[in-house]
Amino acid sequence: MNQAFPRREFLQRTALAATGLALGATAARGETPKAPEADASSFSFPLLGDLHFDKLEHHDMAWLDEKKKGDLGQIRNYSRITAEIMPQLFAAVKATVADLNRTAETRVPFVLQVGDLVEGLCGSEERAARQDQEALDFVSGAELGVPFIFTKGNHDVTGDGAPQAFAHVCQKFLGEQPVNFTGEGKPASANNYTIEHGGALFCVFDAYETQSLEWLEAALARRTARHCFVVIHPPVVPYGARATWHLYASTRDQAKREKLLEMLGKQNAFVLGGHIHKFNTLTRTTPKGGKFVQLAVSSVINSPAVKVKDTLSGAASYNGDQIRVEPAFSPDTEPQRRAVYEAEGPFVKSFEYADLPGYAVVDVTPARVTARVFAGVSRELWRTVDLTGLMG
Repeated sequence: MNQAFPRREFLQRTALAATGLALGATAARGETPKAPEADASSFSFPLLGDLHFDKLEHHDMAWLDEKKKGDLGQIRNYSRITAEIMPQLFAAVKATVADLNRTAETRVPFVLQVGDLVEGLCGSEERAARQDQEALDFVSGAELGVPFIFTKGNHDVTGDGAPQAFAHVCQKFLGEQPVNFTGEGKPASANNYTIEHGGALFCVFDAYETQSLEWLEAALARRTARHCFVVIHPPVVPYGARATWHLYASTRDQAKREKLLEMLGKQNAFVLGGHIHKFNTLTRTTPKGGKFVQLAVSSVINSPAVKVKDTLSGAASYNGDQIRVEPAFSPDTEPQRRAVYEAEGPFVKSFEYADLPGYAVVDVTPARVTARVFAGVSRELWRTVDLTGLMG
């Protein structure tokens, strides 16, 4: 890893010692000591999973009946969730941001969302642009108090005109967010972009752009930050019943997949994602000795009160039997999905899975990264995960 880290740690400790001496001298003079400024290398950010913002009027029903007739049921449900549940979720996130920011004005740099901000499937660019803009208006109206950053999900660009709408509505919004964009790409004109904050690099990866892997390779080669987060909508490592829903899952993309795995392992990256609508953490090793940690959350919340279901725990649970959490899903493909886990199993060294929608708060210090996971729209803590500890 980066050889500058030990020197940076020495400088940080020296600065802290100097601060302590200064406060001691102030007290000796009978003066009231001032609180030290916040350490910018320690911060927290709320993490939201898939949202699928939607309203029935966003959809051309004739187009939907012709192209995606089977999706009307989920569209109705997402529209209900948008109206009834999403305001409660964002109220909880707003309160969380406010609590965190009481300790330091810049403690929360942004809220991060992992894609599928909207449901898509609108049927025209005009309707897709309306859906995108109304989703972003909702986010702005929630008055979170910090920037809102997200990656591209498959639903964000699904349907006639949806990719074009995402480019001129969502990317414009992202480009206007007051965060520290670095590198060559800016979200107003590029599908991939990087942010640096407090000794952490965030690589926001477009899983639906053919040049993204080359972009990520270049971005990681320039890394100097202590921590590395890679934000990708679909999982890199499959989990749950939907074993073929991960990035570069097809046979023709296996070389890309192997390259991505090695890149993430070399960087000891924390991969943040969604797509499966389930909670997951795992540690994945690579043949060349690398290791990375994956965290996935879901914010598709059907009712305000939720209870955890279908929990799996421990590396021994990462096998073909995990597909039983959704027994009705694609029974004809069971042998293929089990085969995926037979191949992946030897590389997975920790594994947790649960059907528990909600959100998380990721806490970052120079030494550790942890995630606090909250159930539903409440501020009830379900679990704290030591992501650095999972790295081993």
